Amino acid sequence: MHDKAAALNEKFREASPQDVLRWFATNFPAKVAFSTSLGAEDQVITQMLSGIDIPVKMFTLDTGRLFQETYDLLDLSQKKYSVCIDVYFPDTAAVENMVQSKGINLFYETIENRQLCCHIRKIEPLKRALAGMDVWITGMRNDQSVTRAQAALVEWDPVYEIIKINPLIRWTSESVWEYINTWKIPVNELHAKGYPSIGCLPCTRAVEPGEDVRSGRWWWELPEFKECGLHKRH
Repeated sequence: MHDKAAALNEKFREASPQDVLRWFATNFPAKVAFSTSLGAEDQVITQMLSGIDIPVKMFTLDTGRLFQETYDLLDLSQKKYSVCIDVYFPDTAAVENMVQSKGINLFYETIENRQLCCHIRKIEPLKRALAGMDVWITGMRNDQSVTRAQAALVEWDPVYEIIKINPLIRWTSESVWEYINTWKIPVNELHAKGYPSIGCLPCTRAVEPGEDVRSGRWWWELPEFKECGLHKRH
């Protein structure tokens, strides 16, 4: 599978994100899923997918700790692009057991606690969302963080045993926002308030100009640990 990924990366070396999305949607009918966190990159991909006349499963993960602005954008995006974005929730019993045993704000105490919280609220729902799919579309970019610098356009994800494509992987932040402004794509209102990367409310803060775009995520941890586990590097 690694050889196949390498061949596809070469095939799409000069391709546009739209060409990549259309190729996979065509060649993996009903087996392509796009996970959106409603971030700027994901909003770009949502707009691109809405222009492809081939159905692609779209979904988001509701951890139960999101910003109201994220919910508002979810509602607006579905209406604007006439798309259905499925919402996956964590297992109720697992969340209750975690909170009762470790507290409501357990994630601030240790990396292990934070990873447990992410696992229950995000990773398990993601596994359900990707079940039966062959291709997973994400909005990752190389310059988002040190944990994503080596990611490729097409990868084999051994954790979920799925082909992962990152159509905007080589885009810069400037490219993303130029596209958003050109196509008048709706974005989270928090972006204008200093939140370039938006996750759960208690684990996200605004950042200063010039700071790493993901420095506001789990800001109390070292950069090399700042992933929830959805995009685990190997």
